[in-house]
This record gives sequence, structure tokens and C-alpha cells, in this order.
Amino acid sequence: MSIPNRSNTNPQPFLLTGIPDLEALHVWISIPFCITYIMALLGNSLVLLAVSLDRILHKPMYYFIAMLAIIDLICSTAVVPRMLGVFWLGSREIGFEACFIQMFFIHTFTAVESGVLLAMSLDRYVAVCSPLRYSALVTGARAAQMGLLSLARGAAAMAPLMCLLTRLPYCRGRVVPHSYCEHMAVAGLACADPAPGHRYSLAMATPLVGTDSALITFSYSMILRAVGRLPSQEARVKALTTCGSHVFVILIFYVGGLLSMYLQMFPFVLAPLIQVLVADLYLTVPPMLNPLIYGIKVKQIQEGILKLLGQLAGLRLT
Repeated sequence: MSIPNRSNTNPQPFLLTGIPDLEALHVWISIPFCITYIMALLGNSLVLLAVSLDRILHKPMYYFIAMLAIIDLICSTAVVPRMLGVFWLGSREIGFEACFIQMFFIHTFTAVESGVLLAMSLDRYVAVCSPLRYSALVTGARAAQMGLLSLARGAAAMAPLMCLLTRLPYCRGRVVPHSYCEHMAVAGLACADPAPGHRYSLAMATPLVGTDSALITFSYSMILRAVGRLPSQEARVKALTTCGSHVFVILIFYVGGLLSMYLQMFPFVLAPLIQVLVADLYLTVPPMLNPLIYGIKVKQIQEGILKLLGQLAGLRLT
């Protein structure tokens, strides 16, 4: 990715602090983040392999789950290894371009995840509320189109922000008070006014998140309404449990993202270490939970994973 940089002819690397005021505890703090990352890698990789290798799972619903797994692998890998390098090795330096590439990937794919979560909620809405029309309305090609549209939307939303940030002159030091290159923390080091970037970020994120979350809320409201009409209490309880777990993960994603953004905009609200911890958890916890909630709990994917593990065990024995 080529980054325009007219104001920084000889860019110096940035230095990540990790979690401010908790530097002495970095090794201990890294343990839950490392465990979370390993679980995210294993869970999402298993889901992705099961969906890709089992032809029974070649359906739109499972395509969306596979898209979510890919996004979570990208987001967590863009953040956690770099973070663990800071925590374990004191490897705080990150190149100027590498910093903005990391920023682009993180914020682009969080926007893409929002779009995929919306697509998944609409998919479930059609499946529950219009089951007879589902196969006609939701096809594999349309699922792929929705995924590509989410990717294009996320990249298009982030590209102008990257242009604004990389053109700023950075002369207030190189120490980023964060565990990764969060765009507001980096923009705070500029000696020019970063307000245009902040305004663009707010103007871009608020309607995007607001529209997606409103449509997701509508979809699940209609799903719950349809579930309430089911004659079997056992079926109602099962559906409510599934919807409840989905809503829980969605709330973590959206509430965490909004808190992370607004706490960076209004830093006087909470201590810096709380702001950084909220941002770190927002990027590391959902990738661990998503394969558990959307993937491994689904019976067909469970069977696909067990089949895959059985095949691997058979290969080892032979």
C-alpha cells in the first residue's frame, strides 16, 4: 500500500508505549491477551477450514460466518503480535509507514465487520420471517456481493482519513500513548491542527455505525417477534438463547468501538490506561467470541469441525 506523505520527507518511526502507567505490569497483562489471540486463531481457523472443506456448508449462512472468521483473523493479527512485542520484548518502535498501514487495516476491517454483521442479521431475518423466499432472495452470489460491498465501503471510508493523517507534520515527539497505532493517538502528535481528521472520523463512523446498528436492531426485533409465535416452548427458548448470544457479541463490538472512539476524542473523561484497555479489549475479545457464538455453536459447523479433526487424526495414524 502506497502512502502519500508530502509533509514528512524523512519520516521517523513511532514508539508505542503499550498501556500507559502500567509498564511494570506489561508481562502479566500480556498473558490474557496472548490466550485470547491463540483462542481467536484456533477458533476462526477451525471454522474457516470446516466451511471451506465441507461441501454441506457451502451455503450463504456459512459463507457469512467464514467472512467473519477471515475478518477476525486479520484484525487480531494486525494488533496482537505487535502488542505482545511491546509487552514481552520492549519492541516499541514501529516504522512511519508500518504505523499507518496497521491503522488502515484495523479501522478498515472493523468497518467491514460491521457490514458483515449487518448482512448476517438480514440473512437470519429472511430465513426466519420469509423462509419460503429465502433460497430465492439469499444466494451464494449475493452473499459474496454483500461481502465485497462491505470491504469496498470500509476501504472507501478509511482512504480519505489516511490521506488527512499522513499529510500532517509530526513534530510533537514520536511516542504514541497506545498499544497500537490508534488514529487519534497518532494524530495527537501532529504539530498541525488534527481537527479535520477528527471531524471526518466522527462524520464517517457515526452514520455508518448508526445505520448498521439500527438495521441489526430491526432485524433481531422482527426475529424475536417471529420466535414469540412459535408453538413449542423448547423451540422458543433455544431461539431466544441463540439470539441473545448474538446480541451480546454485537453489543460488545459496537459499544466497545464507540467507547474507544469517543474516549479518545474526550480524553478528560477517564484515565489514559482505561482508554487504552477499552480499545485493546474491543479489538481482541470479539475475534475470540465470534467463532464460539456464530460458528462452533452451530450444529452443522460442529459436525464439520469434528469431521475435519477426524480426518486429521486418521492421517496421523496412517
